[in-house]
Amino acid sequence: MFSTLANIFRIPELRKKIFFTLFLLVIYRLGFHLPLPGIDQTGMADAIKRQGSSGGFGQLAAAFSLFTGGDLQQSTIFGLGIMPYISASIIFQLLATVWPALEKLQREGESGRKKIQEYTRYATVGLCLIQGVFWIKYMVDQHYVYPDFRDSAAFWMMGIMALTTGTIFLMWLGEQIDEYGIGNGISLIIMAGIVARMPNAVLDVINRADFQGGASASGATLGAAEILFLIVAFVGVVAGTILITQAQRRIPIQQAKHTRGRRVLGGQRQYLPLRVNHGGVMPIIFASSLLIFPSIIFSYLASGFGMTRVGGFFKFLENAFHHDSYIYVVCYVGMVYFFAYFWTAVQFQPKEMANNLRDYGSFIPGLRPGKRTADYLERVMTRITYVGASFLALIAIIPTVVATKMNIPYSISSFLGGTGLLIVVSVALDLVQRIEANLVMRNYKGFLGNQ
Repeated sequence: MFSTLANIFRIPELRKKIFFTLFLLVIYRLGFHLPLPGIDQTGMADAIKRQGSSGGFGQLAAAFSLFTGGDLQQSTIFGLGIMPYISASIIFQLLATVWPALEKLQREGESGRKKIQEYTRYATVGLCLIQGVFWIKYMVDQHYVYPDFRDSAAFWMMGIMALTTGTIFLMWLGEQIDEYGIGNGISLIIMAGIVARMPNAVLDVINRADFQGGASASGATLGAAEILFLIVAFVGVVAGTILITQAQRRIPIQQAKHTRGRRVLGGQRQYLPLRVNHGGVMPIIFASSLLIFPSIIFSYLASGFGMTRVGGFFKFLENAFHHDSYIYVVCYVGMVYFFAYFWTAVQFQPKEMANNLRDYGSFIPGLRPGKRTADYLERVMTRITYVGASFLALIAIIPTVVATKMNIPYSISSFLGGTGLLIVVSVALDLVQRIEANLVMRNYKGFLGNQ
């Protein structure tokens, strides 16, 4: 392993990509700690922390920070994180399946992709402005803003523009990593935000450890059983994530024989690998990003209508979409399944794959090239996607179940098991595979040896 690490830095191009990626992630972490002016950061952090213990907006802000790379609890210039860009990407990917103009652009290849990317950036700005208004309004209503700034138009404009600019800058950082660095830029930004919080979660476990009296009824302390469970869950999720990420359904492919003069070429038997978890971690990111909206919107409407019947109804909906509620968990699981199939439908093209096999003189034994092959590939992909989506849904609800049933704080369960760890492991595996490809391409032995 040490020789492999040394080989990475012997390749000038790969070394530059890694250092460039690390440099941009350092810039992201520095900007992460730049607060918005005019806000009582200490009072706001204390209030949200108190709310977090009772399942209020603080827990929502913590979940938001986990999945988006931002931080609403400190209200920094990167407070909105990368979520508006992810939401805009979801919108345009959904529209591309029903809007013929976008579908035509998507089929144009690189030029069409760049045009859709441009539209996504414009939509990101609009979403940032809308979310910025809601967030500034919430901070003003909760008296997190100093009195001299609450009614100032300059403060509102400055706050909204700062949040919008922060998200656009994060989007630009992600695109620069994609272009000149190594790895998926957006995923690496989210991963960096999660990894940066993990040491605090570990310290929280150590501070709450109580091997004498065990865990209290309120979950203030963690006994030996809870800590052992967290360790086992950590190892299990890591092992399961690696297993399901690397899992493949190999379909045998027979290459047709070709006669060239007196020589007979081809006739070899190969395999077409289909990933079980084709969507990776993106279905969970999409689902968790969209489910942040209902609680925020219903909370705003409930406060607007006050103690009326309508206000009580919106308050009920707000509580229903807290991350520890049954309705939220059901919606979460359903959206994970939906986005798993949606992402597979967008990325996996069985007709194009069947045509490519036919053009290269290959076929699946027992199936005619063309439509029969495409139908078979689609049927197999539908079945294995169900397995991958089931695993993602199970991982997604682990933190909520652990926090609710075992009285373990959500801030701990979300980091040491479940979705946060799934994102970190999946992105790390993708990064290792990209580095592996660069090493093998230059005749260096990779992390996986000669396998």
